[in-house]
Amino acid sequence: MTDDATRTLGKGSIPPGPVPEGVIRLYSMRFCPYAHRTRLVLRAKGIRHEVININLRNKPEWYFTKHPFGQIPVLENSKCQLIYESVIACEYLDDAYPGRKLYPYDPYERARQKMLLELFYKILGYQNTVFFGGDCISMIDYLFWPWFERLEVYGIADCVNHTPALRLWIAAMKQDPTVCSLLTDKNTFLGFLNLYFQNNPGAFDYGLSC
Repeated sequence: MTDDATRTLGKGSIPPGPVPEGVIRLYSMRFCPYAHRTRLVLRAKGIRHEVININLRNKPEWYFTKHPFGQIPVLENSKCQLIYESVIACEYLDDAYPGRKLYPYDPYERARQKMLLELFYKILGYQNTVFFGGDCISMIDYLFWPWFERLEVYGIADCVNHTPALRLWIAAMKQDPTVCSLLTDKNTFLGFLNLYFQNNPGAFDYGLSC
């Protein structure tokens, strides 16, 4: 269990206080692939952060001041600046924080990764490197990964049986320390989904101790 595994806040909860200096806050949900993207980038860059998990079936009233539609993920910094939409949030983190750069410096390569993100499945047959961005893991790999981690959960892992390059990529991703640190057990995912499809607001805290 990671430090991201905090219980959700719902209606009637007290809003969190100001974001401490030197820390960025992520409004998240443990099982959301879009929030997962942002958590991967925070970990990969070693950014000091705190996580506030939101109960999406029972959203706190105050949360709509963070996002007009109550969606996740949302980043908030100590200046009360809010950044949402997962790809935008991830790019912001890469630009705003020092250390390892996940997007390429070269403008063309950066644009190419964004084009690949738009094309997604259409480009699978054109890859000639282990990772989507080249020979080492980069932003686009983290932006894709949350959906591939969930293939087995949804019972469709065999959809990559006839794509050897994609299977090699999945195996390589599972060796990445950042990906490993945020892996969620399949049974925990299934327990969440079982409650979620019953409209049970307790789904979002599934697997956490009381």
